[in-house]
Amino acid sequence: MVDLLVTYMEMISPPSLPPVEAPGAGVRVARERLSRPAYLDIYRAVGEAVQWDQRLRMDAATLDGLLAEPSNPVYVLRAEGRPVGLCEFADFGGDTVELVHFGLVPEAQGRGLGRYLLDGALRACWALSPQRVWLHTDTNDHPRAVATYERAGFRPYLRRRESFPD
Repeated sequence: MVDLLVTYMEMISPPSLPPVEAPGAGVRVARERLSRPAYLDIYRAVGEAVQWDQRLRMDAATLDGLLAEPSNPVYVLRAEGRPVGLCEFADFGGDTVELVHFGLVPEAQGRGLGRYLLDGALRACWALSPQRVWLHTDTNDHPRAVATYERAGFRPYLRRRESFPD
């Protein structure tokens, strides 16, 4: 088992600042319906460095069902057509929406792309008028994760140590 510090965060109102502008030509964020192989390619590329494995452990039929579900959209950040980030939600369109996965491939980090992706995906989420958007992040995630989420408008509401299988 491995012990991690998990930070739970929430937004209870939409972003109040002007939309984040694209940090370069050829950069766009869009909701995409990905095939399982395409989804897993970007999931691995983004999540390998921070030990994402939840989707890798799912059987194909379960993951296909999840990807087909309209309430679980995936927003993809593309730079020059290449997928470099993803933002995935659960219960999209409901009163309480979970931001399940968010991240960039390592070579895209530090260039303002994550801020653009997160802002665009959150604005799409808030367009459906949820009461709350929440997430959790842990010490395996990027060292600037909490600060990134705070800059986007999330506030911590719980921090605790949790044990996970190694």
